[in-house]
Amino acid sequence: MSSNISPKSLVSPGAQLAANVTIGPFAIIGEHAKIGPNTVIDSFAQVLGYTQIGANCHIFPYAVIGNVPQDLKYTGQKSFLIIGKNNCIREFVTINPGTEENSKTSVGDNNLIMAYSHIAHDCTVGSDNVFANAATLAGHVEIGDKVVIGGLVAIHQFCRLGDLSIIGGCSKVVQDIPPYSMSDGHPAKVCGLNLVGLRRGKLSAKTISNLKKAFKILFFENHSFDNAKALIAKNLPSQKEISYLIDFISSSKRGVSK
Repeated sequence: MSSNISPKSLVSPGAQLAANVTIGPFAIIGEHAKIGPNTVIDSFAQVLGYTQIGANCHIFPYAVIGNVPQDLKYTGQKSFLIIGKNNCIREFVTINPGTEENSKTSVGDNNLIMAYSHIAHDCTVGSDNVFANAATLAGHVEIGDKVVIGGLVAIHQFCRLGDLSIIGGCSKVVQDIPPYSMSDGHPAKVCGLNLVGLRRGKLSAKTISNLKKAFKILFFENHSFDNAKALIAKNLPSQKEISYLIDFISSSKRGVSK
């Protein structure tokens, strides 16, 4: 174990701590926790259950990571929470493991998860995302990469948010949010392209222009999805971003916000 462990913390002998882990006073580290190098667990934070945290993460005070899922189906099954590297998890955040035996919740790399946010059981969160304060994910939600979720947003179970999408604060998400989109409302509806996010994501001007045309056909003209796909295939060049957008919509089970 590292020398950066406060004698006032409670670290189980079974916990696996890599080099240079810092544990603040009154933090609790459970028996099955695995914590990567250079990660900081602040005072009063808790890392419980079968939780694995990667390198260079920072868990702020009073966050509770890996406690049992808030799911009536859970009866003590062995399930997991896997968190990648370089994540910033702020005060009072709660992240739960999966519900079923050997199921998991996973969080990628380089995410900023602001205070009071909640990631429920069996969620899959990608990398480079920003969750503003009190962003709330129900069970089985899937978040792509480079997604921005506004403060006080609530996301219904089994919904998906595509890459480079952004959700306005206080929105209610009850259907899938397509990639590259800007959405807002009760329920959330697509307002247009996430132009700022696309530019920050270094998409070319030509790609952004093509996505803008695809969005107009898909969401702002009166076409069925099949007709919209045909128009896009006929009038726009083949490229991975448009293919991803079409595939995301085609694979939706809850329906896509329009």
